[in-house]
Amino acid sequence: MYHQPVLKNRRTLLERAEKFISDTYFTDCNLRGRLYGDTCPVESISYSMSQKRIPFLEAVKLNYEPYEVGDTFGPTWWTCWFKVSLRIPDSWRGKQVHLRWESDGEAMVWMGQQPVQGLTKEGEKICYILSECLKDSEPHSMTLYIELACNGLFGAGQGSMIAAPDPDRKYSVQKAELVVFNQEVRELLTDFEMLVDIVKLLGEGNQRGYQALFTANEMVNVCEPTNPSSFPAARSLALRFFSQRNGDSQHTVHAMGHCHIDSAWLWPYEETIRKCARSWVTVIRLMEKNSHMVFTCSQAQQLEWVRGWYPGLFSQIQDHAKKGQFIPVGGTWVEMDGNLPSGESMVRQFLEGQCFFKKEFGNYCREFWLPDTFGYSAQLPQIMQGSGITRFLTQKLSWNLVNTFPLVNTVKNNKDKGRANHSAALFGFGDGGGGPTQLMLDRLDRVQDTDGLPRVQMSSPDRLFSLLEAESSLLCTWTGELFLELHNGTYTTQAQIKLGNRQCEALLHDVEVASSLALCQDNTFQYPSTQLHNLWRLLLLNQFHDVIPGSCIEMVVEDALQYYQEIRSVGTRLLQVAGEALVAKGQTEVRGQRSEDKGPVVLNTLPWERTEVVPLTDGTTDQPCGLLLQVDGSVLMENGILRAVVNKDGCLASLYMVKTNREVIYDGWQGNQFVLFDDVPLYWDAWDTMDYHLQTRLKPVREVVRPIQVLSLGGLRGSVTFTLQISEKSTITQEIILDAMCPYIKFKTQVEWFESHKFLKVEFPVRVRSPEATYEIQFGHLQRPTHRNTSWDWARFEVWGHKWADLSEHGFGVSLLNDCKYGYSIHRNVMTLSLLRATKAPDANADMGSHQFTYAIMPHKGTFQEAGVIQCAYNLNYPLRLIDHAPGSNTAVWSAFSVSTAAVILETIKQVHTPPSKEFA
Repeated sequence: MYHQPVLKNRRTLLERAEKFISDTYFTDCNLRGRLYGDTCPVESISYSMSQKRIPFLEAVKLNYEPYEVGDTFGPTWWTCWFKVSLRIPDSWRGKQVHLRWESDGEAMVWMGQQPVQGLTKEGEKICYILSECLKDSEPHSMTLYIELACNGLFGAGQGSMIAAPDPDRKYSVQKAELVVFNQEVRELLTDFEMLVDIVKLLGEGNQRGYQALFTANEMVNVCEPTNPSSFPAARSLALRFFSQRNGDSQHTVHAMGHCHIDSAWLWPYEETIRKCARSWVTVIRLMEKNSHMVFTCSQAQQLEWVRGWYPGLFSQIQDHAKKGQFIPVGGTWVEMDGNLPSGESMVRQFLEGQCFFKKEFGNYCREFWLPDTFGYSAQLPQIMQGSGITRFLTQKLSWNLVNTFPLVNTVKNNKDKGRANHSAALFGFGDGGGGPTQLMLDRLDRVQDTDGLPRVQMSSPDRLFSLLEAESSLLCTWTGELFLELHNGTYTTQAQIKLGNRQCEALLHDVEVASSLALCQDNTFQYPSTQLHNLWRLLLLNQFHDVIPGSCIEMVVEDALQYYQEIRSVGTRLLQVAGEALVAKGQTEVRGQRSEDKGPVVLNTLPWERTEVVPLTDGTTDQPCGLLLQVDGSVLMENGILRAVVNKDGCLASLYMVKTNREVIYDGWQGNQFVLFDDVPLYWDAWDTMDYHLQTRLKPVREVVRPIQVLSLGGLRGSVTFTLQISEKSTITQEIILDAMCPYIKFKTQVEWFESHKFLKVEFPVRVRSPEATYEIQFGHLQRPTHRNTSWDWARFEVWGHKWADLSEHGFGVSLLNDCKYGYSIHRNVMTLSLLRATKAPDANADMGSHQFTYAIMPHKGTFQEAGVIQCAYNLNYPLRLIDHAPGSNTAVWSAFSVSTAAVILETIKQVHTPPSKEFA
């Protein structure tokens, strides 16, 4: 066919092709308007609402009422069950027939008491295939159920995605009909879409891009949307373009289906269970049609949920895993936060995950899969190696706000050009679930080897990493942490979650120590394996990378706090049982025991002797402190190690090391100074605190509501208390404590916090100069700069650490300890601990209310190791436990363990479980 040549105008030709496949413009005459043929309404729809998420067998027993398309239902977080009766017209014989379902919520189709496919408009899944090619032998009449969650793929944010959910939102079904689906039109649309995308991707100056543009234009010329006989000619033009091959040197992209599902985020844990089912059952349907498809799936917890709630689906997943299509990855219980969990928690993430994958799928994972977390601890490689994992995949570092991480494996921005010729591409809707679509697979098939584009092959993590390992001698390496230059507000947001995590980590440690010792002493003691297993799994779940960071909605916070309370309740009971068993056999360390042989016994679960003041049940203490003198509104506190002068507003005018005659507080400044900042990020409210917040430092918090008062005059403990006004709504009440023989001064703090977009910190300007500060991380510590010489330094204006941070010069230093905080900033000589934020999205009430926490400052001579800073931080976080015992019990002092050097910390003592194989012992 002859077409008159036209001016080669890129803009008009591109827009012509776009309009030809548009779902908005010219649908009466373009190709998109022919995607669906005849339509037919369903025979009937009825519905029933449920406030709870219920199993299918309960849902079918509900009372159903007639429903009309367009009617609204709700509210948010409820479930609407639909009963749909339909009949396919006999005249559609030989046609592909779909149920077309478009609704606001997330839906799942049920047939024969089993889930068969997810339907989510946001995830581009609006059709359920009833027949690929209708035959007379197939049923034409049927009834199916559709379970619809009253929330979207990304929750129900009011006004924006990350806003707090709208609890009163209403939902509706916009379409519920039978349609004839024109597969030939779909294939041709895919050709056009790929060509248009290639034109845009390669840009105006690229020869191959122009070839794609003119191919698309010629296809429009020969394609008549109302005449299917014209389609083969158009498709042959596309095939000719896609069949032009690359050279041997072209980069290879390893495509793997994936569906990142946040275990909780803008929706609660329970909804995640259904997100997993909706996503994975759809993946199974795709695998049945596409035998070459590969899908990677992380997070053992999510698979465990599906195993319990949807056993039939889980069995199908196992079958496709044996075929090599459904590939479990990651090796952890959840995709945890990479910063805040303790070292032992990280070990348990891998232990629980690897054991689950081995038991249910027959293999351990060889790759750590953490695409979306807010930083990666420098200790992860060691923990991974110990868990049988030598490979690591992430993409979050491409989010860096300041510096581009130098290993982002996209083809265009690949920093290892010439070194590595392979990279990964994970395709599928994620975060809220959804996963791959048939269209994604079809698009990948077209560009497996097309000139001008990287080669694309369906692959697996093992194939990708094996090829990279073969080239590893050419690759660069990265030493130390992978610091995400974003989301550093998550070290502080939702302080109650941080407190719960730290306390429960300590409690489970203590339960395991006490139970292990009780078992060693008495082999009839019932070690609480099952209870500990369940409690650890709850704790690990809450370490998911949107829960412990606090970047989740209020419903998730409530669930997390409830789980912590369950851990505390059951854990405390288990500790008491183990402690009583120890006391009965005389195996515990006892201090302050009553002469009448009754009252509590003190259990120390740490492997060193402790000289702390222990408040007993009657309020007394068991050890000899500080002299308190009150002069002109200030208080002098001293215990022979430290001497502190506390002003009436609670600030430290002086902190003096008695034996070394050294002042700690910088001249003209005060320690324990509370400061308030404006805290308004660019968008990610709960996630980000921006560097410019440092320029908004408001006046120090010094308005005294209740002046300093002496609580304890000395002896074993000297303490004072005071109250400050932060604002009209918020106050700080603090008890400053100096115990006998204690090398640090504690600040037991209560804050009534009702602010909006404010950031509360406490500062200690000290007489130390060092270019680096040291922060505790999992099983160790890490140095970070105290200056801002480079952009890499500047990006660390707010960093994370665990129980302590230290600023030392030769022979002298100061450490800042805490019992539940993770955010720090040490700039030059000012040590700052981040205390509370007041974000409003996605939880409008985040951190509002009462908070209790303790921090301490510990000056020392020598290094922090020589001074015992690490041990003191453990002491602050692992309290001496009081165990009730019966009269007549043997309460002699006894020690189970000792460590020959202070450089070694005995972190965990637990019963050994036989692993599934010697491979992972």
